[in-house]
Amino acid sequence: MTRRCGLIAALDTTDVGQARRWAQAAGPHCGMVKLGLEFFLANGAAGVAAVGEAPVFLDLKLHDIPNTVAGAVRAVLPVRPRMLTLHASGGAAMLLAARIAADTAGAGRPLLLAVTVLTSLDATALSDTGVAGGPRQQVLRLARLALANGADGLVCSPLEIAVLRDAFGETPVLVVPGIRPAGAAADDQARTMTPHAAAAAGADWLVVGRPITQAENPAAAAAAIAAEIAA
Repeated sequence: MTRRCGLIAALDTTDVGQARRWAQAAGPHCGMVKLGLEFFLANGAAGVAAVGEAPVFLDLKLHDIPNTVAGAVRAVLPVRPRMLTLHASGGAAMLLAARIAADTAGAGRPLLLAVTVLTSLDATALSDTGVAGGPRQQVLRLARLALANGADGLVCSPLEIAVLRDAFGETPVLVVPGIRPAGAAADDQARTMTPHAAAAAGADWLVVGRPITQAENPAAAAAAIAAEIAA
């Protein structure tokens, strides 16, 4: 599959100044920066604005009753994130409530991405939570639910990119964490792939954190990963 794939730098910190420095270093080589739950809880909307001009993927993984999630979506709309995450396992009513809330922003609304199975979970970890059948089956089940109820795309591990493309075609936006350049440590990610392989499999966006932010030269690390994706 040939498609354009972009890089998202995950700025996983609570320090606004550090996030800004990483964004400035990696930004020229990335299409977006990701700010997650720890950053948002520490700094709020003002912190997001302080990071800089780069488009923001706000990774909050919202998961609550429908009314609460709808209110949370409306609360972050002034930040104008390009993409926003919520858990597909929140169910159809929650997903629909989030989409209705997002639509109040009109054409500038964020894309809603449904998290399927976290990349830190393997078959054993899923079984421990009562989910049988392994990650692939659960990803497909949750993806079908999410896309039928207002999600624009999915967050999945790289190992499920191909099966999702086969099942749902070109339309869903696939955002893929668990990306590790060859030779990099997997850390706490259980299901990983190299940038080149994930891009070739059909991802739209690759999310890379520690291989960029913990590198001696974050700008060079981001540039190398972007070049690998482009290749």
